Amino acid sequence: MIVRITRLLLLIQLLAGIGIYLLVRSALHVDPPALAGALSLAVILLVRLIITANNFALAWRYRSETPVHYRIGWWQACKLFLGEYRATMTASSWTMPFRTFSRYDATHPSGLPVLLIHGYGCNSGYWHPMSKALRAADITHHAIDMEPVIGSIDDYVPLIHRAVERLCQEARQDRIVIVAHSMGGLAARAYLRDHGCRRIAKLITLGTPHHGTALAHFGVGVNTHQMRWTATEQEGLASEWLRKLAASEDPSCYRLFVSIYSHQDNIISPQRSSHLEGAKNIEFHAVGHVALGIDPRVQAQVVQEIRSAATPVSLAAASA
Repeated sequence: MIVRITRLLLLIQLLAGIGIYLLVRSALHVDPPALAGALSLAVILLVRLIITANNFALAWRYRSETPVHYRIGWWQACKLFLGEYRATMTASSWTMPFRTFSRYDATHPSGLPVLLIHGYGCNSGYWHPMSKALRAADITHHAIDMEPVIGSIDDYVPLIHRAVERLCQEARQDRIVIVAHSMGGLAARAYLRDHGCRRIAKLITLGTPHHGTALAHFGVGVNTHQMRWTATEQEGLASEWLRKLAASEDPSCYRLFVSIYSHQDNIISPQRSSHLEGAKNIEFHAVGHVALGIDPRVQAQVVQEIRSAATPVSLAAASA
């Protein structure tokens, strides 16, 4: 569904660009045609830039206090913004609509196999940059597409369960590592709630709103209601679904969690929502939400965490 949605949005942008081009040529009498085309493209890119800027503005409104040593200056803020803009443009205009990702099976795998779980409004195409890092590290990794896009997070659990069992069987391992971005981390937690942590050696989440995000109020779908964080004059309150999830989890599974997040996340706000008590929390700065899967520092940390998971033990060896 995301493929169709992103392609439709690109078509709308193309038609808008053609309309702007005709307007510039006929009404404003801009010549030569190349200049009119450049102006129409600039307008489309500017609109996309404004959308990214709006996300940062909303995240700033609901932000958590940034520790002193994670604060950034204007130059880093500009790099942060442009990096996130590039990441969103690449994902929404190229990888998600045209390059969904399924799997990579390493010839000589290093470490446990990995299941990649995308976040809200995305599909497996999001993982192409991370896949390059995992390929370079000789790590087998598969990805899934979670549908329906605006459904309940609980409805993704059977899909994750099938993917986990299939990956264990095909890789001949009794456990795997999950790497999940944003809402994907909550879907992975729901899977562990229902099926336990027997199959999971480690769960690595990237920018997951473990306690909700205020920006979910501006989204569409049951899953956005489940991810909401509401600010009051006295305190912030996670959604009822998130509170029930935390109450129903096995606390012993938290030792398997690694939560990686950025103090300048432009979608998860307050940013400290990604801090999960009982888990290993790894903090970054000057990285946007979509850019978490692209940033080389984050990729290196993910590879390190995968390699530090339990030594692979094949199903065949375990049963011998």
